[in-house]
Amino acid sequence: MPAKMKTITLDIRPLRRALCAALLLAPALLAAQQQPVPAAQAAPAPQQVNYTATAGAAAKSTPLPVANRVVVYKSARRMDLMRGDEVLRSYRIALGLVPVGHKEQVGDFRTPEGHYTLTWRNARSDYFLSIQVSYPSPEDVERAQKAGVDPGGAIMIHGLPNRMRREARYYQERDWTDGCIAVSNSDMVEIWLLTQDNMPIDILP
Repeated sequence: MPAKMKTITLDIRPLRRALCAALLLAPALLAAQQQPVPAAQAAPAPQQVNYTATAGAAAKSTPLPVANRVVVYKSARRMDLMRGDEVLRSYRIALGLVPVGHKEQVGDFRTPEGHYTLTWRNARSDYFLSIQVSYPSPEDVERAQKAGVDPGGAIMIHGLPNRMRREARYYQERDWTDGCIAVSNSDMVEIWLLTQDNMPIDILP
């Protein structure tokens, strides 16, 4: 005997409700994208008010301020972005594993102190974004040569490691770099946007 055919019943009510909802929303979406139309054809008033408010807020958004210098206070674990005498932003920072004192040679895990500049940016470093500080200065090189040591280099402002070997809490609570200045990833995005190359940075004790 031939096999009996199974009867499959599809409930199309959810699909129909979704289709009706899409048709009801279509006029409101079109009204937001097109020029104003006569009142008789316009979307409902509450929806028009919402779209207008959103568009107005976007049009009035102010651009991010741009700093013209950076000041680092090592003992306070703070970095300020400045524009003239105005502090635009302040960030908590982490320093080298040996935070006290000026960097003298490679491998001493100290963060340098002095007047430098931000020289270039690396979006593909081993850390979440990085901006290089111009250490060593000519004075740093001369001092190291007299001492017969390598002054080191590659001092950066950067975010967290792309491959963290410890839990996030470790990086938040202590100094952990080889001598660089570290911030959170969210702060690093803002620093990246608010600074420019060749900007001066003063690193104070």
